[in-house]
Amino acid sequence: MDPVHPLIEAYADEHTTPPPQQLAEVVADTQESMPTPRMMSGLVEARLLEGLIAISGARRVLEVGTFTGFGALTMAAALPDDGQVVTLERNEDTAAVARAHIERSEYGGKVDLILGDAREQLAKLDGPFDLVYIDAWKGDYVHYYEAALELLSPRGIIVADNVLWGGTVVDESIQEGETQAVRAFNEHVDTDPRVHNVLLTVGDGLMLAWRAP
Repeated sequence: MDPVHPLIEAYADEHTTPPPQQLAEVVADTQESMPTPRMMSGLVEARLLEGLIAISGARRVLEVGTFTGFGALTMAAALPDDGQVVTLERNEDTAAVARAHIERSEYGGKVDLILGDAREQLAKLDGPFDLVYIDAWKGDYVHYYEAALELLSPRGIIVADNVLWGGTVVDESIQEGETQAVRAFNEHVDTDPRVHNVLLTVGDGLMLAWRAP
């Protein structure tokens, strides 16, 4: 099941500001060289993250799940000159690709790539972060969320990707695996009295959460 009709997705992409040349090259390289390029953030999601940074005045961003670096560099481009993106990646091969993209980018000086298990690395970080973007192992989403909430600035926001998981979250015949993990995460956030939240049907679904007033 496609959460959003492919024609609607294509229309949205066509009416969204395209990435600058450097980031377009990261997209092209990812699509050509990676076996699962769909793991990369889509254009609409990337521009939404940029918009959240722009309107919030965010200066420090945490990303859980770097993949090839497109998301990290997109967010770095939106930050002020003294801004910082801390991005966590556990896969050495993928991290090497991301590091190469980061080192070639004019925005790379704002990105700190940390190699290692996110569950372990999150415990070592010092906040606050103004935006936390989660796009990693779905079975650990609740753990990432709880760690992110501890590191979040008072007016910060958490954004979690893939929360519709290809539409399977509404298929009650599936009660295991990553579908169930994503479903459990959505319920966890939605019933958390510490935050307000919204689930957006953008891409494969984005969950946004911020501290309740």
